[in-house]
Amino acid sequence: MRIKSRGLAILLALGLVLAACSPAETESTTTTEGDAPVTTAGDGATTTTGDMAIATDIGVDLEAGTISIGLLSDLTGPFSSLVQVIVTGHEVYWENVNANGGVGGLQVELDVVDTAYDIPTHVQRYDELRETVAAFGHSTGSPHTVALVINEDGTPGRLVEDGILAIPLTWYSGWYDPTYNSNLVGHGTPYCIESMNVLSFIKEQLGDAATTVAIASMGGDYGLDSHEGAKLAAEQLGLEVVYEGRGAVIVGDEASYATVATAIVEAEPDIVYVTATPAAWSAIFGQALAGGFTTGVWSGAAPSYNPAFIGAESQIRDAVAAATMWGSYYHTWGAEGTEDAIQLLMDSGRVEVPVSSYLEGFVEAQLLHAALQAAYDSGDMTRAGILAAAKSLESVSFGGLAPDQSYVGTPDEQLSRATTMWRPDPEALAAGESAGEEVLAADYVSDLAAAYEFTGACYQFGT
Repeated sequence: MRIKSRGLAILLALGLVLAACSPAETESTTTTEGDAPVTTAGDGATTTTGDMAIATDIGVDLEAGTISIGLLSDLTGPFSSLVQVIVTGHEVYWENVNANGGVGGLQVELDVVDTAYDIPTHVQRYDELRETVAAFGHSTGSPHTVALVINEDGTPGRLVEDGILAIPLTWYSGWYDPTYNSNLVGHGTPYCIESMNVLSFIKEQLGDAATTVAIASMGGDYGLDSHEGAKLAAEQLGLEVVYEGRGAVIVGDEASYATVATAIVEAEPDIVYVTATPAAWSAIFGQALAGGFTTGVWSGAAPSYNPAFIGAESQIRDAVAAATMWGSYYHTWGAEGTEDAIQLLMDSGRVEVPVSSYLEGFVEAQLLHAALQAAYDSGDMTRAGILAAAKSLESVSFGGLAPDQSYVGTPDEQLSRATTMWRPDPEALAAGESAGEEVLAADYVSDLAAAYEFTGACYQFGT
C-alpha cells in the first residue's frame, strides 16, 4: 500500500518552534551567489536560493521540488487500528502545510508501506524504499526498528549503513540509549517511565487501600520495557507483586490469555498492570471479569488500549470505564492546545469519530518537520544533513500536542518523563464530545520518574 501526499511548510497554527545547531557541511555542499542552480560532482547536488546553497543526495529532488519520506506502518497487524489512525494524522498534517507553500518550495511526498508488524516484512519494506526516500517519518515496532539498526551479528544495520534518519513509532526506552539510537530520534515518555508514572498515580488515588499489584506482559521490548518499569515502581511504592507474568502474554495464543486471567483472579490484586496488544488486553480483562474479579484498578502501557473498549457494542464497556486508568504520551483529543490540530482533522473529512491517536501522527510529523526545516536552513538536505539536523534540535515544541523535547545533551537530560493521566468516558465518546478520555492529570511526572537516572535502556534485547 502506498499513499502519497504532497507538501511541506512551517505550520504556524500549531506553533512549531525549533532551535538547532548547524550540522556539519558535506563535501557536496557549495555556496554560490545568484539564483542559477549549480550541480556538484559526485552523487550529491547543490542548488541555490538567492545566496544559499542546498545540498542533496537521495530522496530530495530539487528539480521536481519534492522530498520523499517513507512510513513503515503496521496497517494489517495487531496494532493496525492504532497505526492507521496515526498515518491519517501524518497525511492531514502534510496536506495542510502543502497548502501553505513549503520549505524553499519543496513539498513532501509520503510513501506508506504495510509491514504487518512482522520483522522480515518490515526489513523487506525498508529495502523497497531505501533507494528513494530521504528519511522515515515513522517505523512501527521496536524489534522491527532495531533490526534496521543492528544486525544479528552486532554489526551496523541497513539504516546505519544508509545514513538515514528514522522516527520510531514506539516508546521503547532504548531510543534514548546510544546503543540503539544512532540514526533515530524518539519522542515521548518511554514505556518503563510510563509504568512508573501510571502506577504512582494509581497508588496516589487509592492510598492505603492499594498494597498489592499483578504485572503481566507480552515478550519483547514493548512488553518487557514496560514490565521492568512496573517492577521498579512496585518496589519503590511498597506494593507487593502477587503475580508476575513476565512475557506470559503470547499474542494470538488464547490459552496464554486464560492462564494470565486465572492467575490474576486467584491473586486478587489491588492494581493490575498488563502490557499487550489491545486484543490480548481486552481478552484477559474480560476473562478475569467473568472469573469474578471486579475489585482491582487496571491499566497497562498506552498501546494496550483501544477506544473500541468503550464503544456502544463493547461487552466490557462499563467495566473498563469503572475499573481503568491510563497514561498517554501525547495530549488527548480536546485538551488545551489541541484545538488547531483537531480543526484540521475535522475539516479533512477523514475523521468519523474522535481518536487521540490522530494527534500522534501530527507529533511525528512535527518532529520530522523540525528536522527538515533545520536541514534546509543549514543548506544540507542530504540524508546525512537531515540526520545531523535532527540530532542537533535543541528544542522542539509540539504546539500543545505533547511536552516540548530536546535532542541534545546526555540521554538522561533528553529523557521525557511526563505522562498525561486519564480515564475512559463512554458517555463523552458516544456524544462525540471527545475521544472518551477524561483527563485526570496533564503532563504528570511522578517522584519516581523525576528521580530516575537514565543510564541505558530499561530492557536490553536478549535479556
